[in-house]
Amino acid sequence: MNIQTLVRMANQIGSFFEAMPDREQALADIVQHVRKFWEPRMRREILQHLDTGKGEGLSEIVLQAFTQHRSQLE
Repeated sequence: MNIQTLVRMANQIGSFFEAMPDREQALADIVQHVRKFWEPRMRREILQHLDTGKGEGLSEIVLQAFTQHRSQLE
C-alpha cells in the first residue's frame, strides 16, 4: 500500500482520538484501533516508515502513539 495513504489514514485516526481529555488513553486507543483494523502488512509498512523515514508526515500524536506502543503494532 502507498505509504502516503497509510500516513493519511493514521493521521485521521489520530485526529479523532486527539480530542480525548486523557492523552495517555488517546495514545493507547490509536494503537489499539490500528492493531484491530489494519492488516499486519499495513502495520509493518508504517513501522518501516518510522524506521526509514522517521515518521515523516505523521501528526505529533500518531508519532508519539506509534513510538510509545510500538511493540503492540509488531
